[in-house]
Amino acid sequence: MSRSLEHRAVIDRLPSRKQFRRDVIKGLNREQKTLPCKYLYDARGSRLFDEICEVPEYYLTRTELAIMDEEAHNIASEIGPEAVLIEYGSGSSLKTRMLLDALDDPVAYVPVDISQTHLSQSAAAIAEEYPAINVVPVCADFTKPFELPYELSHYDRRVVYFPGSTIGNLTPRRTCKLLRQIRDLTGDAGGLLVGFDLQKDRDLLEAAYDDAAGVTSEFSLNLLQRINRELSGDFELDQFRHQATYNDVAGRIEIELVSQCEQSVEVSGRSFTFDAGESILTEYSHKYTVEGLQSLAARSDFGVSRVWTDDRNWFGVAYLTADNS
Repeated sequence: MSRSLEHRAVIDRLPSRKQFRRDVIKGLNREQKTLPCKYLYDARGSRLFDEICEVPEYYLTRTELAIMDEEAHNIASEIGPEAVLIEYGSGSSLKTRMLLDALDDPVAYVPVDISQTHLSQSAAAIAEEYPAINVVPVCADFTKPFELPYELSHYDRRVVYFPGSTIGNLTPRRTCKLLRQIRDLTGDAGGLLVGFDLQKDRDLLEAAYDDAAGVTSEFSLNLLQRINRELSGDFELDQFRHQATYNDVAGRIEIELVSQCEQSVEVSGRSFTFDAGESILTEYSHKYTVEGLQSLAARSDFGVSRVWTDDRNWFGVAYLTADNS
């Protein structure tokens, strides 16, 4: 097939501000108040997350980068030639460069991210560094179905790259739903390359999500600041405290913003009351075993083709392919 594609501007499938308002109001009305973690990633939130990846306690990025550095060519061999690489939550794309360097004649790179500013910048940098690869950025919530540009949907080898441990933000039920959506997107000839964090010591896990420099705290509180700015909220940020706790029964970090006093907050003309110590749940980060990931894959019409881990078994990268049995 002729590759007549061109580099293009961001395709905008971003959730609207009206949707943002609906999700926030709905979450704050629950008995256990919640805010969807996808809204953490506005332009400032995305920059703060890049800073989190550099703090000493946050082992995840360094460990995954080391796996990619060691195994990129083996991973590329599993994927095969002439792939359309679709990255979920593209961020700064450091690991993506390692993969693009190793892939055999990739057709296109489709970064998908909810932060349009961050996406535009990272996609432009990739397009400049890899002029032979068609870069087609899509601003969207990848947890919901979206269509590839028409000309890319005709390529059989469509591979979703889902780095970091973002898959852990979803509950097992929602993870299976997302995996089935990815399975529909990639088809029988494609696959999913996914990063996942492995279960380990509680202290190590909790420190990664509550660093001494307070970058993760600033990242969490930025969501309240975004609500103040975009939805006419009046959250007082110093009246909420970031908290990260490992739930060993559920095998996940639970991140909350805890009210420091009895208070009332307005968002878009709606009032919400908080007791002292009451929390807003903003994020889960599930930690897996290899067997647990295999089980989720099997429930989603995927099979685990290969798994690569670091020497300490802190982090894993898996390649999943269609299970047609």
